[in-house]
Amino acid sequence: MVDLAEYQTYLSPALAKSTDIVVDRGEGSYLWDTSGRRYLDWVQGIAVNALGHCHPRVVAAVQEQVGKLMTASFNMGYYENTMEWAKRIAEVAPGDLGSTFFSNGGAEAVDGAIKLARANTGRPGIIAFKGSFHGRTIGATSVTASNSKYRLGYDPLVGGVDFTTYPAPGQAPAGLSEEELSDYALGQLEDLFAYVRAPQSVAAILMEPIQGEGGYIVPPTSFVRRIRELCDEHGILLIFDEIQAGFGRTGKFFASENFDVVPDIMTIGKAMAGGLAASGVVSTPKIMNSWAPGRHGGTFGGNPVVAAAGLAVLDEFAEADVLGNVNTVGDYLSTKLDALVAQFPIITDSRGLGLMRAIELNHLDGRPGGDLLEAVRRKCLEDGMFTLACGVRGNGLRFATPLNVTTEIIDEGLAILTGALTEVSEKEVG
Repeated sequence: MVDLAEYQTYLSPALAKSTDIVVDRGEGSYLWDTSGRRYLDWVQGIAVNALGHCHPRVVAAVQEQVGKLMTASFNMGYYENTMEWAKRIAEVAPGDLGSTFFSNGGAEAVDGAIKLARANTGRPGIIAFKGSFHGRTIGATSVTASNSKYRLGYDPLVGGVDFTTYPAPGQAPAGLSEEELSDYALGQLEDLFAYVRAPQSVAAILMEPIQGEGGYIVPPTSFVRRIRELCDEHGILLIFDEIQAGFGRTGKFFASENFDVVPDIMTIGKAMAGGLAASGVVSTPKIMNSWAPGRHGGTFGGNPVVAAAGLAVLDEFAEADVLGNVNTVGDYLSTKLDALVAQFPIITDSRGLGLMRAIELNHLDGRPGGDLLEAVRRKCLEDGMFTLACGVRGNGLRFATPLNVTTEIIDEGLAILTGALTEVSEKEVG
């Protein structure tokens, strides 16, 4: 049995934990703690385990590769399976995005994308969005605005970054329709160009095509397409952060495909290597050639073990119709969540695409329901399910199931969630 007090002595308190559970093993949609208790895991490493825990195909590929080679000096030669992985990513990436720089984590990829945009354009400015989360390195923190706590105490951050409004209800006057939200947010960007940051000084607009940490917010298609047009008009590169929304989570391989918009640079990560640490910057060969040899690098990115895992993930997507399952089960989950909205007045919204879904909780008097959400999460944990919050005010519950999840497992989780909502709602109603 692990002594948590001793454990906490040797790990930085910055590694915040939402439970005291010591995890022993995982399989598919489930985790077991060291006492043998099983939990339904609707967090999955924050959408990392696209195929669930320890998918047999991924495990076998990793085991085989570990017996051959784990890594060598990346700058001395090539790895055959890493080259194949890059080729396979080019085959599924939108548009002409066909050249990948591999790295290890999402924040590292975001830093790389910013460097690439500045190298290509010779411009300093980066425009990001309120509600965005891009990571915790100093560079990624500089373009993150999903909560001020992530930036607290780190000034001065990287310069040249400006924030504008994302078309999310909490960032605009109340009562706007979807298209009015789009117009409002675009007007804020035009004001930024007019008053603060001349567009000819902007290297890139960086956005999550669907905001993750910020609340699983799906923007209007008109907004995303107009951002693309503005970038083209002003010679600005468009960077899509697909780290959470990509690799099938929305029912398309990449979230950008839901809007029929192709970015100039794309960051990928989380689900791409079946649970191993991996990320990447993907762009066109022309833009990627802005990086002369040695202008960017990293020791472990694209090593043969993660490449083996990444290829196994792509093989499973191709052969098991993972995207088809995301759309079928995602529609099923959406219907069930809409029913919960009708059943519980404390649920004020259900939103998302595919298996990137969230509900929002608020008090009956309209106050943000972050405390309600935490009560729901505690009850779910007590009843054997891991859940994950989202939203600037911490009142969103996001669903990050495996992409090969079944409707039976969805029902199992919804039963636990419904029980928790019933208990919390009864206390709120009074």
